[in-house]
Amino acid sequence: MKKDLYNTLDLNLLKVFLILSQELNMRKASERLFVSQPAISQSLTKLRHHFDDELFVKVPTGLKATPFSEILATSIAPHLNGLANSINHSLHFDPTTLDTSLRIALSPVVLSCLSGSLYQALKASAPNASIELVSWSRSTLEDIQKDDVYLGINYDIPAPAEVYSKQLAALRGQVLVRDTHPIKSTLTTPDDYAGYEIASMISPGWNESFSLAAETMKAHGLEYKIGFRSEFIMVLLDIIQHTDMYLPHSNLFPIQQYPNLRALDVEIQGEAFYIDVYSYCHTRHRNSALFNWLYELISDVIQTQLQLNHK
Repeated sequence: MKKDLYNTLDLNLLKVFLILSQELNMRKASERLFVSQPAISQSLTKLRHHFDDELFVKVPTGLKATPFSEILATSIAPHLNGLANSINHSLHFDPTTLDTSLRIALSPVVLSCLSGSLYQALKASAPNASIELVSWSRSTLEDIQKDDVYLGINYDIPAPAEVYSKQLAALRGQVLVRDTHPIKSTLTTPDDYAGYEIASMISPGWNESFSLAAETMKAHGLEYKIGFRSEFIMVLLDIIQHTDMYLPHSNLFPIQQYPNLRALDVEIQGEAFYIDVYSYCHTRHRNSALFNWLYELISDVIQTQLQLNHK
């Protein structure tokens, strides 16, 4: 039975063979492959035995290929070079070539502040991708586990083991009130809000059963009342524009787009209050080039918005 030269060959040896055929020098081949010359010699011995051919003979300038070796090198070079290109290309991510569908779930606080600018940034970088920005819902973590949602953005919430979280930004807590609100100071403390009702934003999966502002007021022994709750930011904004209610939010809110509102900084016990925002994806994506690209892009959009609001 004729020997099967392919299935009985250690394919690592083909890489050594091809480099030797290109360099025709043991030292240069060892330098390119980052191995010792004795290791190259051992590989060459195995190759000679496998193909039953000397492959290379010594000459004053180094090595010279045998006729069989020349034919073999010419034959396999395109395939090995193509394999190398395929492997190296798989590690290179170019968002302009992305033509898949991307569904990203945003918590209400992020969706209301970044949906437009985030969509524009995504389409500018990945013009051929289908972008879908949806609101974070009570099923989003399950959707991430099922790969129905590729990426989610929300506050720090408990997540199952299959879901990977990574901090995106730390947002400074602020309070939104109407421009003519009785509170005139731009730097406030919980005491300033005593007696005023809270317009509370519901972020599914995070605060359906509590209001962080209400808990803060209670902890300080201050009078408070939740006057209205909703997942819909436009409803909450309409409420506070026509009442003395206050809406706890963050410095991510594009206050410059709402001239009839004011954003008040809040200090608790002399320190600014910050709340972290995280990205969430399936654990199998956490080291992928696509996830890293999305994470960096969203992080840049958030930082740009924060800088714009700071002006």
